[in-house]
Amino acid sequence: MILTLTPNPSTDLTLALGEQLQRDSVQRLQSVTSVAGGKGINVSNACTLAGVDTLALFPAAANDPFLELLKAINIRHQAIQNDGAVRTNTTITEPDGTTTKLNGPGSLLSDAARAEVERTLITAAKEATWVVMSGSLPPGAPTDWYSALTVQLRSAYPHINIAVDTSDAPLLSLAENLDSAAPTVIKPNGLELGQIVGTDGEELEAAAARGEFEPVLEAARELNTRGIAEVLVTLGAAGAALVTEQGTWIASPPPTIAVSTVGAGDSTLAGYVMARQQGADYATALANAVAYGSAAASLPGTTIPSPEHINVAETTITQIS
Repeated sequence: MILTLTPNPSTDLTLALGEQLQRDSVQRLQSVTSVAGGKGINVSNACTLAGVDTLALFPAAANDPFLELLKAINIRHQAIQNDGAVRTNTTITEPDGTTTKLNGPGSLLSDAARAEVERTLITAAKEATWVVMSGSLPPGAPTDWYSALTVQLRSAYPHINIAVDTSDAPLLSLAENLDSAAPTVIKPNGLELGQIVGTDGEELEAAAARGEFEPVLEAARELNTRGIAEVLVTLGAAGAALVTEQGTWIASPPPTIAVSTVGAGDSTLAGYVMARQQGADYATALANAVAYGSAAASLPGTTIPSPEHINVAETTITQIS
């Protein structure tokens, strides 16, 4: 089973424009959609659509409308009681694929709810081969919570696989604690990779866009030496890189017309973890990851791809070492 934890779930509201966004003006929308979201929820959604056993954990009040949205997509889930409403993340999409996100902060996570999340996670992980913890942290959660949860999981289940996908302060805190709390996999983009290793992330992404991947690979190898076995770096239209102690690979995406990039990174991680759980080698898992991410980018709003959307055959893998 792939167990996911989304500490700060969201109702994802997508506003689709038929023309370029014009600030300080009135425009008409082509469509408005609202779905259950959050990074871990999106990973569980992809697993569910692929027929892979998953359980999604998250804090929410028992009467939150978010739960009805979640039931609509048939994800097996367990909500941990917490007062306050699940936040709303608003996405504005334009015809050329430009995506603007306005994310809510989330409700305060009480001490009691945080303790219950920890107990539930450790109990549920007994049946899991992979645990995916992802997204921002809500108010009330310590910035090092992902590190603390990694330590707890490793203590209870030394051989469990752990993937973490986060950003900003929680990501930096995770990086500071790698000596005691290194997950199996992290999935930064170029900017986040730069944050972790103390280099210019924009330049890492620009270099990759020019076909120069060595700066990204060098930064990812540093994380290998600090204890992260598998570093999966997403690079937008340039594809992705996977750096492990056993080898390094670059993936170029299949032909894709970007419609909305919301959920593309989560789909990439889902594709990777599902493939790894099923015994795929690194190159195959990377190909599956990039095919999933590309498929998500080609779909509107926060639409998570199903297996029929995935184009692994035209995803190009190059082994570097």
